Amino acid sequence: MDHEEAFVKAFIIPNRQERYLGFLSSSKRRAKFTTELAHFKALNPRYLLSIPTDQRNPTSILKLLISMGAGPNCWIISEWKKLDAREMDLETALRETIGMGMGTIISCIPGRLAYFEDECVRYILKR
Repeated sequence: MDHEEAFVKAFIIPNRQERYLGFLSSSKRRAKFTTELAHFKALNPRYLLSIPTDQRNPTSILKLLISMGAGPNCWIISEWKKLDAREMDLETALRETIGMGMGTIISCIPGRLAYFEDECVRYILKR
């Protein structure tokens, strides 16, 4: 299972999963999903971990993710086209993402560990 499918099945509320899987499986419809990331409301609250205010920076979040099992690389889903649908170094991805106000999912371990940021919130998602 790829990062995107695993993310949707693990962290999106059940009644939205099929719809979002359809969007992500089509290059023509992908933008319908990534556009929603700016104010995303479909994350399953059971798996959201708040990040302490003093740790909402790339270095601290990197340490938190590594302590939870993240490896050096990740997969990105983002409304920012420069980053969307790319595998990249986790540290670089966090530095490019955090504080930019662009809805972004950084998948560290497919279906088990991710980071999410939109215009208002920052969460670690863990199962």
